Amino acid sequence: MAIATESREPRASRLGIAGWMLFDWAAQPFFTVITTFIFGPYLVSRLTADPVAGQAAWSYTLTVAGIAIALLAPVMGSVADASGARKPWIAAFAVVKILSLSALWLAVPGSSLAFAMAMIVLATVAAEFSIVFNDSMMPRLVRPENTGRISNIAWGLGYLGGMIVLIAVVALLAANPETGKTAIGIAPLFGLDPAAGEDARITGPISALWYFVFILPMFFFTPDQSRSLPIAAAVRTGFADLSTALRDLRKKPGILRFLIARMIYQDGVNGLLALGGTFAAGMFAWQTFELGIYGIILNVVAIGGCLYASRLDRRLGSKAVVVMSLLCLTVATIGIVSTGPGFTLFGLIPLPTADSGGLFGTAAEKAYILYGLLVGLAFGPVQASARSYLAQSIHPDEAGRYFGLYALSGRATSFLAPLSVGILTTATGSARLGMMALIAFLVAGFLLLLRTPYPAAKVEA
Repeated sequence: MAIATESREPRASRLGIAGWMLFDWAAQPFFTVITTFIFGPYLVSRLTADPVAGQAAWSYTLTVAGIAIALLAPVMGSVADASGARKPWIAAFAVVKILSLSALWLAVPGSSLAFAMAMIVLATVAAEFSIVFNDSMMPRLVRPENTGRISNIAWGLGYLGGMIVLIAVVALLAANPETGKTAIGIAPLFGLDPAAGEDARITGPISALWYFVFILPMFFFTPDQSRSLPIAAAVRTGFADLSTALRDLRKKPGILRFLIARMIYQDGVNGLLALGGTFAAGMFAWQTFELGIYGIILNVVAIGGCLYASRLDRRLGSKAVVVMSLLCLTVATIGIVSTGPGFTLFGLIPLPTADSGGLFGTAAEKAYILYGLLVGLAFGPVQASARSYLAQSIHPDEAGRYFGLYALSGRATSFLAPLSVGILTTATGSARLGMMALIAFLVAGFLLLLRTPYPAAKVEA
């Protein structure tokens, strides 16, 4: 099916589009240093009694956030269409996110686990709702044939921003437990004490400050729609519009199939991103220093993956990029969960257990990083090109409600992946067996996406 090419000129200047793209740059450090590589593993290894209990607690934290997002994101999208203006909502959720992240500094070892979990839930919900409003701006900023390129470049910028923050943490703040020095051989700035978890806790305030500074260009330069309805009326209209959109999905089976496919595979992607670092922390006893280096490696690969995918998307289409990315992620996940001290691929390939004493000194750690490179290559394009896939399948006037449903598809069952991992981990006492649940989500979503048309629906001019 040919790609719909509704002829409309972009309504934003290059500066306006750049401001919109910087939103990903501003938002990504939260997911990089908080959810994936630094604070999440710190919560698992330092705020709980043992890594297995920690992984279960982290999984349940993501479950609660996922349920809240699934219930409210579609409403937020419909409210966006009814109210018109997106920026006031982004600003309101920014306040919640910034305050919640700043509060993570208080999560000292031995403090309340429930408090840290609550702050993560609030920050995650605020972050995802902001993304709904930001993504729904895209169809009015660029022509459909350019959405894949812009979306992937923006996602690549996000990974670059996350990597810069991660490098700063590893180089300047996080000390190697054995040497007391950072990656560049200096004592941690500000006298941060790794024994008190300060090198991990500081990532909360840093992410908050980064987000505040770099969302400002979007507010200053990116055009917003004019306000249509007052907030109260917009909420009432938003509920009604959501009901209409859900009924209309029966007339748009392609979009419905796309959303269901994404709902399933995104569960696996979210689980892999959120739990991959904690899994490594529990298996190899990686601390903030090792996790930071691992994250830097993955983000370097992710930036290259997004830039290359921006070309592939223009040449092959968004669906092809998503399909290839899912294949790559499935292979990587199988490799990750099949690797342990002394083996990989479930023991088919034995590995020497000797530790060279350097960074990632065992063969199993090196194998884990190799599989992680495949994750880095694919986890940006699978999300950026999916965003473009939907943008090419809807009319700009419906962008809010459908990107709300898009967020729903990414979160409606997002609690199932971490919940499945948590339940299997608890039941078996094995983090590896728990992580194997992610493979089923990736494969099932991939198979359904293969049968989904591209674009998912014809866009009327």
